[in-house]
Amino acid sequence: MQTITFKDSNISAYIHADNPTIIVTAETITCSNFIIGDMNSSNALVYTGVTPPGDWIGGKYLFDGTTWSANPKYVEPAEIE
Repeated sequence: MQTITFKDSNISAYIHADNPTIIVTAETITCSNFIIGDMNSSNALVYTGVTPPGDWIGGKYLFDGTTWSANPKYVEPAEIE
């Protein structure tokens, strides 16, 4: 797996399969079937060969390139009734 994190906070925003390649440019990040418009080479990093936590949700975890940790600012979404 791969994770895309924000450089300033280490927040893991996305996970993606190892294939195909994630393309990072100065403007965007492109994955196999979508473009991330608010992340780019100046504010994001891509780590490959990672194993995310089993309950991974975008924003719930931090990843520093080696270690996963809980994001202390993460708030669980409200349950739909």
